Amino acid sequence: MSVRMIDMSSYARKAHFDYFRSLQYPYVGVTVEQDVTAALRFSKETGRSFYLTFLHAAALAADAVPELRQRIRDGRIVEYSECPTSHTERTQDGGYCYCTLRHHMSLSGYFEAADEARRSCAANGIKEDEDSESMYFVSTLPWLHYTSLIQPVSCNDESNPRITWGKYSITASGRAVMPVSILAHHALVDGSHIAQFYGRLEREIGKFDLER
Repeated sequence: MSVRMIDMSSYARKAHFDYFRSLQYPYVGVTVEQDVTAALRFSKETGRSFYLTFLHAAALAADAVPELRQRIRDGRIVEYSECPTSHTERTQDGGYCYCTLRHHMSLSGYFEAADEARRSCAANGIKEDEDSESMYFVSTLPWLHYTSLIQPVSCNDESNPRITWGKYSITASGRAVMPVSILAHHALVDGSHIAQFYGRLEREIGKFDLER
C-alpha cells in the first residue's frame, strides 16, 4: 500500500474542499436497496460467511473509486493506493470488536485472513490494531431492513468512509435485496463518486456467479 500527496494548487475541487471543510457536519451519505442475490447464493453454496462475502465485494468497490481512498491530513489531501477495512465482529460477551482486513487477494486467501483476524481482534476490543487513517469503517445492522441511517463521526476533518448494511429480504420475484449505506466527507466525495461506488458494487457482486 502506497500513499501520495495531492497537489492542492491544481486540485479541481479546491473550492469545494475549502467550503465543505468549513461546515459543522460536512458529510454526505445515502442508502441504496442493493440486489445481493449472487453474493448470497455464493455464500450458501460454498458455506462461506455472507457477511465476509459481501464485505469483500464492498471493499473492492470502494477501492475502485479514487475519491474514497482519499483522506484529509493537516488541511491537505492524501490518496492511498488501496485501503483496508476495519469491520465489526461480535464477541462472546455480546459486544463487538474491530477487525482489520486487506482484500486484494484470492477469495480463499481472504477468508483465511478473516478467520485469523477474528481470532485476534477480541483482545483489541474497539481499539484499531494499526493506524486507522487509511481504513474504511464497516459495520452492520443485521436485525433491521432499514431505509436510512445516521452514523457518528468524531470531528469535521475525519474522512474515513463508512460502509454499513442491514438485513436482507427476499422479494416476490425471489431476489435478495439489502440496504447498503455509505457516508463520506463531502470535501472529498460528491454524489457522482457515490454512484460510482454502487455501480462498481453491483459489478463485484455479479462476479460471485463466476466463482461458483
